[in-house]
Amino acid sequence: MAGTENAPSIEARLRAIEDRLAIYHLIASHPPSADTAADFYTEAVYLADGVFDRGEGLLGAVGAHEIGAITQTPEHQQAIAAGIAHFAGLPIIELDGDSATVTSYLQLLYPDVTGEERQLPNHGMSRGYRVHRVVANHWELARTPEGWKIKSRKLRPLDSSQPGRDILAAALESYRPAP
Repeated sequence: MAGTENAPSIEARLRAIEDRLAIYHLIASHPPSADTAADFYTEAVYLADGVFDRGEGLLGAVGAHEIGAITQTPEHQQAIAAGIAHFAGLPIIELDGDSATVTSYLQLLYPDVTGEERQLPNHGMSRGYRVHRVVANHWELARTPEGWKIKSRKLRPLDSSQPGRDILAAALESYRPAP
């Protein structure tokens, strides 16, 4: 068959599909773990020397245990009690052997306790939710014998500043035509 001599093997293609599914699961598991303070989960999915960089003015950490401990801080517990909901978008995944780069959006929502109560047919009453902020995430992952783990995660707000836009732009560089 013409043109297939350089095509990846079925095994390589299957491995890439399995890798993507595992990475989707890893990224999708972040919101429930953050919203339930599942420090044990966070510790399990970060490398021992993993890095969590939330940007200026927000608590970050180095080390799986220290990153997991963020969910146990009084401030994070207060956010959970207030009804915080992390809502993630579908990530862009770039695989490179035993490493991967992932770019994703994350919205932080919380109940609007001062909003006007409204009825939505078949869904009850609600005062609605507010979007606290939207961030861009840059994840660096490594394949380990236990599966994909987070080497580093950097997030930046999508506001009028450039760092969040830089994260998003970097995710599209592989599509840029060669000069």
